[in-house]
Amino acid sequence: MSATAPTLAPLPARFARLVKIEHTVFALPFAYVGAFLAVGGTPSAHDLLWITLAMVGARSLAMALNRLVDAGIDARNPRTAGREIPSGQLSILQVVLFCAASLVLFLVSVWQLAPLTHWLWPIPVAGFVLYPYLKRFTWLCHLWLGAVDGLAPVGAWVAITNHLPWEAWALGGAVALWVAGFDFFYALFDIEVDRAQGLHSVATRFGVRGAFAFARLAHIATVALLVVAGLGLSVGVLYWLGVAAVAVLLVYEHALVRPDDLSRLDAAFFTMNGVISVAFAVFVIADAIAG
Repeated sequence: MSATAPTLAPLPARFARLVKIEHTVFALPFAYVGAFLAVGGTPSAHDLLWITLAMVGARSLAMALNRLVDAGIDARNPRTAGREIPSGQLSILQVVLFCAASLVLFLVSVWQLAPLTHWLWPIPVAGFVLYPYLKRFTWLCHLWLGAVDGLAPVGAWVAITNHLPWEAWALGGAVALWVAGFDFFYALFDIEVDRAQGLHSVATRFGVRGAFAFARLAHIATVALLVVAGLGLSVGVLYWLGVAAVAVLLVYEHALVRPDDLSRLDAAFFTMNGVISVAFAVFVIADAIAG
């Protein structure tokens, strides 16, 4: 009796899994933080709509490009071999077309926003394209990923005001180091496979304890930059409560894992980072509305 081929999920569901659509919660709240802080109040519905669509397009493009470039690497890693491209759930052509559609959504959205964004859009796209290749050459790939994600609040700020004050860069730096910090942890999932494949990460270069040390430093700097940004802005007590919440949650995140016990690494990476970004956005938005 011949084996029955597994039933594939509907195509939209496969694309949603390809780009980990649920992890948009990491980046989108910080774009909203940038938007609300930029105006010191509530942005227009028009701006919020197009910022949201630009973020969805940009993040979908970034994730799909990453999956395309890394398809061969993913196929050789037991943890990632079941992803959509190596497992045959999506073809290369389908993902290329998805990338093109995501880029179109991003560009259409950008053109509804402030004029300066019409000139700056190639910067994040170049970052998306280069990022997957960096792990082949340098452990600094984590910082590049952080810098690309740190563009979320910066992009939202310029999309509304057409200006980039230093406070926007401080906020972007905080997000960049927050993302890089948890990506140092994320590298621990694949440390042995990465070494076998000759790939670079902070874990393969400095070991498990080195990854922990870099993550701690990055997250201390995250809180410091949130403080710096707040000092330059007209913010209220809710903003500072948000910064305090981020600090407490980061401490808790680091308490979940130890160099000799990585059993709760999934909770530290996936659950806690979603909580941190949403919690900070709620405090900032409430502060801006209370104004």
